[in-house]
Amino acid sequence: YKASSFPGMYSQLQQEAPRPKRIICPREVENRPKYYGREFHGIISREQADELLGGVEGAYILRESQRQPGCYTLALRFGNQTLNYRLFHDGKHFVGEKRFESIHDLVTDGLITLYIETKAAEYISKMTTNPIYEHIGYATLLREKVSRRLSRSKNEPRKTNVTHEEHTAVEKISSLVRRAALTHNDNHFNYEKTHNFKVHTFRGPHWCEYCANFMWGLIAQGVRCSDCGLNVHKQCSKHVPNDCQPDLKRIKKVYCCDLTTLVKAHNTQRPMVVDICIREIEARGLKSEGLYRVSGFTEHIEDVKMAFDRDGEKADISANVYPDINIITGALKLYFRDLPIPVITYDTYSKFIDAAKISNADERLEAVHEVLMLLPPAHYETLRYLMIHLKKVTMNEKDNFMNAENLGIVFGPTLMRPPEDSTLTTLHDMRYQKLIVQILIENEDVLF
Repeated sequence: YKASSFPGMYSQLQQEAPRPKRIICPREVENRPKYYGREFHGIISREQADELLGGVEGAYILRESQRQPGCYTLALRFGNQTLNYRLFHDGKHFVGEKRFESIHDLVTDGLITLYIETKAAEYISKMTTNPIYEHIGYATLLREKVSRRLSRSKNEPRKTNVTHEEHTAVEKISSLVRRAALTHNDNHFNYEKTHNFKVHTFRGPHWCEYCANFMWGLIAQGVRCSDCGLNVHKQCSKHVPNDCQPDLKRIKKVYCCDLTTLVKAHNTQRPMVVDICIREIEARGLKSEGLYRVSGFTEHIEDVKMAFDRDGEKADISANVYPDINIITGALKLYFRDLPIPVITYDTYSKFIDAAKISNADERLEAVHEVLMLLPPAHYETLRYLMIHLKKVTMNEKDNFMNAENLGIVFGPTLMRPPEDSTLTTLHDMRYQKLIVQILIENEDVLF
């Protein structure tokens, strides 16, 4: 096969790969593991296994190691030689990352991979050097369709739900085309986001959306981004830029969703929960005594959470439904606590704590500012907006009795958590967490 850009080559090679041929043991083997069949030949040597395979391409047996009893080996004939693989079972069979329901599937997939890697080794090594990912002119017409749906004028209210017609249109296009459409959308907030790739088994033929080549194998042929749906080879995933554009239909909820994922999916600067709750609090609650310190009823707070998860920005949190402003403050604090990655990220946590320990006030402020610059853009913007709001809260201290220090006590552990889940670390760092939030509130006009 000549190295060419014809992706069908891989599909053809998969069809040509040797078929598995099970060599059955003629006798009953004692102590055969219950999850192996008659292809298991008990304790035999490599030389005996080689003889049993008889030089037949695709032939295989299972054997127990002579040197290490209790360890099992797959002996497989391929490329005029016998290949031996350490075999494992944890409910499924595996020799590497992929896990299979049966030995037959494992061998079939292995033979396909070996055959393709042998016949197209040079081509595979060059797969990622000329990707189609940045050159998708074929998608122009579909891109325009998606752009019309995703582009929203500043005066047009955003809608959480899409019509059936729009939904169908979006499902017909690939995630690659969605990415192109969103990239060219002027109203889109250009936050960088890594793809959330997970190993995926594709039903039917699939082609990589990075290199345009066939994704071979029986199962786990590649990876899929669970946020935007991009399908690529595992090796190609290392080269895909951090330009994930989450698809709303894949984002099932608002709470407990990654912050950057949520704002990119909804095309907003900040999470809608933050904007809507703060707007409601500032409209009717700034003078409320113990604002953010006093807790609302847990059941009502959970109701607000469910409303956001169900209705998005159409959630009604007005005084008619929730007259107690502490329910709204509770819902906002719960949103921050439920984030899988806190607003002050795990990566920057220790740097903020170290900055808080600096005794000189000016140097401490400078250190905090430097660490702020390390936050992901969506996290930084959310923190900036929240600090402006909390500064307004402190300006009403005469009525609400909440100063920057009090708010630091409330929001310290809410906005930042240590990477390791250690109660001792949390208790030790509480005063520094409080101090960081206090500094951010008191100096929001300088720091942001």
